Amino acid sequence: MKKTIITTLLSLVLLLSATTSYGQFFKNIFNGKESKKELKQEIGILQRTIDSLRREMEINAIPLIDTITVNDTINPGGLSFFDSGDFLDPEVPTDSLLSIWYVQNALTLDDGSVIDLDNEILTTDIPDSVFIERLKAINSFIPLPYNNIVKNHIIYYTQRIPNKIDVILGLSAFYLPQFEEILDQYDLPKELKIMAIIESALNPKAVSRANAKGMWQFMYRTALQYNLRIDSYVDERLDPIASGHAAAKYMKDSYTIFGDWLLAIASYNCGPGNVNKAIRRAGSRDFWKVYPYLPRETRGYVPSFVAAMYTLNYYKDHRISARPIQMPAHVDTFIIKRPLHFGQISELVGISKEELSDHNPQYIKEIIPGNEKGNVLRLPYNYTNLFIDKENEIYTFKDSLFFNPIVFNDSKSQASTSRSSVTHVVKRGETLSHIALRYRVRVSDIQSWNNVRSVIRPGQRLVIYTAGAPATASSGSSAPATSTSGGYVMYTVKKGDTLWEISRRFEGVSLNQIMQLNGFTQRSKILPGAKIKIKPI
Repeated sequence: MKKTIITTLLSLVLLLSATTSYGQFFKNIFNGKESKKELKQEIGILQRTIDSLRREMEINAIPLIDTITVNDTINPGGLSFFDSGDFLDPEVPTDSLLSIWYVQNALTLDDGSVIDLDNEILTTDIPDSVFIERLKAINSFIPLPYNNIVKNHIIYYTQRIPNKIDVILGLSAFYLPQFEEILDQYDLPKELKIMAIIESALNPKAVSRANAKGMWQFMYRTALQYNLRIDSYVDERLDPIASGHAAAKYMKDSYTIFGDWLLAIASYNCGPGNVNKAIRRAGSRDFWKVYPYLPRETRGYVPSFVAAMYTLNYYKDHRISARPIQMPAHVDTFIIKRPLHFGQISELVGISKEELSDHNPQYIKEIIPGNEKGNVLRLPYNYTNLFIDKENEIYTFKDSLFFNPIVFNDSKSQASTSRSSVTHVVKRGETLSHIALRYRVRVSDIQSWNNVRSVIRPGQRLVIYTAGAPATASSGSSAPATSTSGGYVMYTVKKGDTLWEISRRFEGVSLNQIMQLNGFTQRSKILPGAKIKIKPI
């Protein structure tokens, strides 16, 4: 086998030197001495030789570079790509709690030293038999294996980072019961709640270098495939509950594919494509046999899952205390169908905008956009009665200030648009420009969604995210009654109207345009019965 590979490598080297030398070959290209036909022939021969070498390496189970690709928490391609048998490799690194610890595939301790939990052996006074008995006593539906790698992770969690674990334990009392309820709805093991700890250390606003977001660390494309809303004002990846439902659906799908919880958990980190590739190379579906073929970071993912589960149950035995974190005993939920600004709630109810953001992190501009379906507002119980008492007043309170064109820009059409995905199969002769024009999207978006450049081939599948119909204003779905006067369309203000809601009732009209036409300022008030200019006739 080695002789074959060496022979192939030698043939590649000889081929590159056939034009007298590497330097001369490229000089000929830049000097224009090589004709286009000759260049194509050279490239074709090189490509065939490289492909031959790649096949040799795959046949003999030699790991290719793309097997250990950098990865993200959830495969950006999502599970829909399994329909065609194509498995997208993850593309970018993740900043989950686990990968924050990893530096060059190792872990950094609090004292700045680095440790490789795969190869080094950490020591403890606790015998293996105690760890084994404690893991058995957890009585987990998901297997909790024990070996030296798992032991290293347990020691790391319980002895090396107590100043990180105490915060996680403090947040766990608030978030984990909510995740257990979600997992129960999908008939999934409640132990999967631990995934949120590994992914983000229970930080709902966590953002990775690859722009995976939220407590469950969803990438943009995967989030849309699991029906999370992302637009100019809302990013449900940051909502622990909404993204928790999406994560539960993902894990249910992944378990359906692999039929093994350890493999399903691993796929959450590196994507089902990489796990499937590792299974093929290992010739087994046993996790520990697949383990050496997984991307390096993913190898530590399952041991970290076991270690986090152990720590959550036995932290007191290691003299770790949960850090006290002020979280409300109860949070009430309201469905908001009219535009509402955090500032309006804060000033009339007395809750700070920071606390509102802590409980409603999905509203990225402190604005809850209105629509008929409604949007969730979560308030600590001690503010709910005052909110109910002042709800009618809140919507119009300083609305021209909070919804002025500086704070509230003109991208509301994007905010009220839902997106759905379709799979386009490329036909012969089609280009990215043709496809973009057909679906009314940008070429750059198609390239980003599918990790392609300018060249596409017939039969290739492309995921396209298309815009749905914009949501209608909550204060009335029928066309608003208008009149004409002085060359303008006029609108008569009704009780409860706000300038922002009025602008939404007229297609192509922005809040900024209405304010300019009528000479309104940030502090202008509108009264029922008043007539305002909407647009020229």
